Amino acid sequence: MPYSPSGTADVDASATIDARAYVDPLASVGPGCVVLGGAHVGAGVTLERDVHVGPNAVFAGLPGAAGDGPTLVRSGAWIGANATLSPGLTIGARALVRPGAVVTRSVPPAAIVEGNPASIVGYVGLVEQAAVAAFVAEPPGRRPAAQPLPVKGVTLHHFPVIPDLRGQLTVGEFDRQVPFKPLRYFLVYGVPSREIRGEHAHKECHQFLICLRGSCAVVADDGRNKAEVVLDTPDRGLYLPPMTWGIQYKYTPDAMLLVFASHHYDAADYIREYDTFLKTVQSRAVPA
Repeated sequence: MPYSPSGTADVDASATIDARAYVDPLASVGPGCVVLGGAHVGAGVTLERDVHVGPNAVFAGLPGAAGDGPTLVRSGAWIGANATLSPGLTIGARALVRPGAVVTRSVPPAAIVEGNPASIVGYVGLVEQAAVAAFVAEPPGRRPAAQPLPVKGVTLHHFPVIPDLRGQLTVGEFDRQVPFKPLRYFLVYGVPSREIRGEHAHKECHQFLICLRGSCAVVADDGRNKAEVVLDTPDRGLYLPPMTWGIQYKYTPDAMLLVFASHHYDAADYIREYDTFLKTVQSRAVPA
């Protein structure tokens, strides 16, 4: 039956809900949300502030069924027309679910997902990539040693390649091309293409990433700007200073990512929640 806003106490008065949409009495709809015609917002679903739910989008599942649980759609998320979302998920703030997507796993903040099953294809708010593309397109002899990106402190590095009949060699020196001396390294490989890695920042640790084989995409985020770089050759590296939110995704099946770190492992150095990262960035920007 059509939904009537007056019949549900958990719908904020500023929300806009089409008469052809259905919102369960056990759902919660926050300020500024928009739910368009034919959408189905089931029991246990919470839409935070300014969430857009497109026509015929469905939050599937019945309470009590195996695997069910509450569904949380964080502020500013956009759910496209005809999308279907499994129960028990969290859709991150400002995430974008494209029309027709079938979402079976939680979506990180600002991620763009599409397909069946949905996978991450990009991130909302990436800055213009022209500078990165131009740097990569330059012939090796004309590239600068390091190219600043539009993300605070992040630089893309190109290392010399020495060709030889016996094979090629590329080399970098710490405290010269690589802007710190590492105390630790780790390798990431065998990552299924749908998976994402990283999704954290460090308070003090510096990192330098080189994809030794295959390719992966890296998103660097300083809390204001985001940029994406594809690492697909062992003579290219990406420097991530402290307080940079880093994400790696779009791994090819043969990808092998080498990461140098300036510090030994310390769980207390990690910031693993994006909202906490943003608050920390803002607090550091405010003069004491």
